[in-house]
Amino acid sequence: MEVYFDNSATTKPYEEVIKEVENGMREFYGNPSSLHKLGIKSEKKLNEIREQLSSTINASKEEILFTSGGSEANNLIINGILKPGHHLITTVFEHHSVLKVCESLEKSSISVTYLDVDENGKISLEDLKNAINKNTVLVSIMHVNNEMGVIQDIESIGRVIKECSSRAKFHVDAVQSYGKLSIDVKKMNIDMLSVAGHKFHGPKGSGFIYIKKGIVLNSFIKGGSQEGGIRAGTQNLPAIMGLNKASEITIKNINRNYKKVLDIKAYMMEKLSNIENIRINSPLEDYFSPYILNVSFRGVKAEVLLHLLEEQNIYVATGSACTSKNSIVNGSYVMKALNLSKEDIESAIRFSFSEENTKEEVDKVITTLENSLKFLRRVKR
Repeated sequence: MEVYFDNSATTKPYEEVIKEVENGMREFYGNPSSLHKLGIKSEKKLNEIREQLSSTINASKEEILFTSGGSEANNLIINGILKPGHHLITTVFEHHSVLKVCESLEKSSISVTYLDVDENGKISLEDLKNAINKNTVLVSIMHVNNEMGVIQDIESIGRVIKECSSRAKFHVDAVQSYGKLSIDVKKMNIDMLSVAGHKFHGPKGSGFIYIKKGIVLNSFIKGGSQEGGIRAGTQNLPAIMGLNKASEITIKNINRNYKKVLDIKAYMMEKLSNIENIRINSPLEDYFSPYILNVSFRGVKAEVLLHLLEEQNIYVATGSACTSKNSIVNGSYVMKALNLSKEDIESAIRFSFSEENTKEEVDKVITTLENSLKFLRRVKR
């Protein structure tokens, strides 16, 4: 039995998605910018998908632009709105596709405030209020942290931003939350949003952003007039069709999937309670996503344990897929932000679930963990 518990890194595409991508390649091969009927057919499909995706977040189709995924989306938005003299607020807890951009912008006379998080990974609304000033143009905060599963109170954050500034725009990295948690951009006061298709059983290389009407971004890729002139280049319609099919399936089943995954996480935590000397870093609380369970297995190195699990066809992670190799050397910056001990950081494994996982898979993981930990801890002695 193969057990895939690395769904925060990427998900297995639905069969319906694979068929939809194939259909897109066979039936919608015309360039959406072409004036002939094949191009018009593709453009019509593209606009239908904008309409469908916009409805999932309570936006309008004119506010949806397509990207190649979450990292590009974050880069496009942050680089697109900021200029020298502007002020940006983010957190120490963000994905590297936000933090690395911030580092680069600081060299271009753009000031950045990095909000700290508490022991649960949550930001302080008071700290946010105090950080906003007359030059604040953007606040960028992720909805669900990709390593720990912490859920930020986006609605409250959005409210604070609007109360404190008429200028500051609110960008939300929803890569780990779209299709899993309900998102309403109007209710949450979100101005810009990033989404990646491969995180909810869609194709890799697909994604979209929501840009509130009236917000003007600098061109990210120059060339043609595609995507409002912000992202030039012929759209990857087959991948976009696959993204839309994945969205259709996940949004339709969002509540059922949430309950199923919550049950899986609770079951695994119950089984883990029989294993000694561990620390649950992603508890069963409302402010943690049920899709992510981060656990420290004290006394062992996470990388070694990961490979022992891999030998039994169990696939997990030591942190973010984008930074896991670096995390092995330097330790997870996300876990450091929570002030966890060096031992807990070095022994942390991330299990991330989808609705396709089962309790039988959990049983196999627990048995393998018990055997592997006995072996590793005995060897260490």
